[in-house]
Amino acid sequence: MSTHTPPTTTQFSHVKPGDTPWRGDGLRDFFLYRDLGIAAATNGRVIAHLVKADKAPEKGTGWHRHEAEFQIVLMIKGWARFMYDDKVTLVEAGDCVHQRPGISHFLFDYSPDMEYLEIVGPADFKSVAVDAVCAVPEPTPWK
Repeated sequence: MSTHTPPTTTQFSHVKPGDTPWRGDGLRDFFLYRDLGIAAATNGRVIAHLVKADKAPEKGTGWHRHEAEFQIVLMIKGWARFMYDDKVTLVEAGDCVHQRPGISHFLFDYSPDMEYLEIVGPADFKSVAVDAVCAVPEPTPWK
């Protein structure tokens, strides 16, 4: 029985909650982001980070799409409302969404306790503004 691990182009990674801080310098200034070490471990093939609400929704993300091969959102706490093309989609704690490559979307509303895990490949994916697909409902005010 061999204990030799075959060579790979990725590294083992184990990130504990206190290992990486919540940061406000991510894609959206109204969210906080916590890196889970996956981009470094996969040499940029995939990014995994936690995202949580920091400020009440006012204008949301705007209409955009991502230049990515793969993207999922797993809602951990709270809820968020997205427009995917012309449909409102409520994503609640426990829900998993696969955002197919290139889908036009707009995150416009979320709860104060919203937190989700986002996994995207490649790690350096681009977010591209697109023309509005349809009208977007107003967000729910925080109390």
